[in-house]
Amino acid sequence: MTLREKINLPAGIDDSMVFGTPYQTPDGATIITVARPGGRFRPGLRPLGIVVVQGRDSKWIATKDESLLAFVGVLTGLVAATLSTVAVVRRPPWPDTHISLTGDR
Repeated sequence: MTLREKINLPAGIDDSMVFGTPYQTPDGATIITVARPGGRFRPGLRPLGIVVVQGRDSKWIATKDESLLAFVGVLTGLVAATLSTVAVVRRPPWPDTHISLTGDR
């Protein structure tokens, strides 16, 4: 039985993952961090989750990637600001005022 089968890791995790140093908690559980190398645009390690081993049981706890959610929020704000700026430049919200020098009232 391999480590992958013993821990029952999800299928989406490939063989390029990196296991951290095991940490022993006071209650006897062992915690192992799991990460994978970043890609071309995300250098460094990206956390995948942790494996908690206590006695003969093991549990996988996945992490959430909040950076993608933050990026979508920033991008939405940028698009909204750009569209509103273009709308104001093309047709300003204040009334049209014209000054004529012909003397017509």
